Amino acid sequence: MRGLLVVNPNATTTTARAREVLINALAHQFHLETITTDHRGHAAELGARARVDRVDAVIALGGDGTANEIVNGMLGDEGPGPDVPAFGIVPGGSANVFSRSLGFPPDPIEATGEMIAALRQRRTRRISLGRANGRWFLCNAGLGLDAEIIQAMEAARAKGKAATPTRYLATTLRTFFRGTDRRASSLVVIAPGHEPVRRVFVAIVQNTSPWTYLGALPVNPSPDASFETGLDVWAIRSMSVAAGLGTAQRMLRNARPADNENVFSLHDQPRLTIACHRPTALQVDGESLGEVDQVDFTSHLGALRVFV
Repeated sequence: MRGLLVVNPNATTTTARAREVLINALAHQFHLETITTDHRGHAAELGARARVDRVDAVIALGGDGTANEIVNGMLGDEGPGPDVPAFGIVPGGSANVFSRSLGFPPDPIEATGEMIAALRQRRTRRISLGRANGRWFLCNAGLGLDAEIIQAMEAARAKGKAATPTRYLATTLRTFFRGTDRRASSLVVIAPGHEPVRRVFVAIVQNTSPWTYLGALPVNPSPDASFETGLDVWAIRSMSVAAGLGTAQRMLRNARPADNENVFSLHDQPRLTIACHRPTALQVDGESLGEVDQVDFTSHLGALRVFV
């Protein structure tokens, strides 16, 4: 098996020594070429090169952002095909939604053991992916408060602050009460076969569940979202404190969406569009993509072969 191991040296939950141990465990057993990323976009470049070189597998040591970059590099504008390498990830980020959604343990050492077994047995499955304005995503995308929180966290990390669950919670509360516009909605959700949903403040589009983790606790507005189906969308239509508390409680209980005047949801959508009355923050797989005026979402079933 010809393979490539892509290592993010800034992975937040692994030390340099731990990464060295994990790299040795993977690369030496399977003769993987190991490359450490050294600039933004480097992982995407490596993913694109892996497809051109027709390697059999690309394994990432990093978080959801690293995984997103690599997969976007492998698929690019050409999309799925028989020349796309199988993909695997050992968790090294703060949330690690993708690897955990595939069933890997959150501990990177234990996950490495599982990945070694999957590589030895060539154990793979095909999963669906989403696209947002041409950008492939593995787990989710969000507009509004969701993406504003990501922007604030990226600013904190740029100042050297760790992406801990406590900081995420504090950033969420601060952005909700003092950052985001809770009076004027900016979004309209447009899905085929449905009336446009207006007066939307936040929209979360999931390709799998959960949406994210608060430490070990899954946070899940759309628990029916799956790698085997289309996209699920969940939209918040009220930013009152009472509605926010009710929404948070339901997400933490993994309860199925119950549409009402405050919440709107759709399951298994092949495509949808979210239009913005004003430039609105967008995040994809936990990475801020700046502000947008409109996002066209599409689902692509069986687009990627992954190790499980």
